[in-house]
Amino acid sequence: MKIAVCVKQVPDTWAEKKLRVDDSTLDRDAADGVMNELDEYAVEEALRLGEAHGAEVTIVTMGPDRAAETIRKALSMGADAGVHLVDDALHGSDALATSYALAEVLGGRGFDLIIFGSESTDARMSVVPAMVAERLGVAQLTFAQKVDLDGTSLTIERVTDSGFDTVSATLPVVLSVVEKINEPRYPSFKGIMAAKKKPVETLSVSDAGLDAAKLGASAAWSSVVDFAARPPKAAGIVVVDEGAGGVNIAEFLTDQKFI
Repeated sequence: MKIAVCVKQVPDTWAEKKLRVDDSTLDRDAADGVMNELDEYAVEEALRLGEAHGAEVTIVTMGPDRAAETIRKALSMGADAGVHLVDDALHGSDALATSYALAEVLGGRGFDLIIFGSESTDARMSVVPAMVAERLGVAQLTFAQKVDLDGTSLTIERVTDSGFDTVSATLPVVLSVVEKINEPRYPSFKGIMAAKKKPVETLSVSDAGLDAAKLGASAAWSSVVDFAARPPKAAGIVVVDEGAGGVNIAEFLTDQKFI
């Protein structure tokens, strides 16, 4: 059995996000890059399934050179190998282009199960897993809070607004998981050292057989037309109670249409 986990390097969740002035895309150099937090649950679920069913786990990412750090973290958690799609032509790709690139890299490699996190913290779209499944022509089981694998049958509890639905499909399957599904493990020192020796395949756009015309900002279906920095926070108003404090506060709340 072969499992792929698609992960993404994103700016640190707690860092201030900025857009680049030259092309209005996310400035990834303005903050430390980390593995998308929600992808850690996907890696953990893949490792648990791999340990239970004797599967090989491969980490797949699309991103700049430093995204290799994210692959290495997943390898230090216990994954077996990595694939890194890296090329300047990928810069500015939207969800459609990303799903195209990932599907081309994943297709033909014989993966029985492809796992994603529920969404990336820098975009919050939750659409790439479904798009990849459609491009590959396989079943999609998304937003799973529990996964059971029995032979070639995969059954999940899919989170809904009112609880969960039980959904099943036959492998191969594209799966996305939510943060309720498990608790990701921490890389051990032994795992960190072992990760340095694990194979990582690096692919360019041409290596992967991708059509560059379908990638990058020029091919994106959406774009940022204009943006401005958030204005500085206004100074607060101090009300000194000299007998009319309550009235002053009431007037302020009225002016702000709170009351």
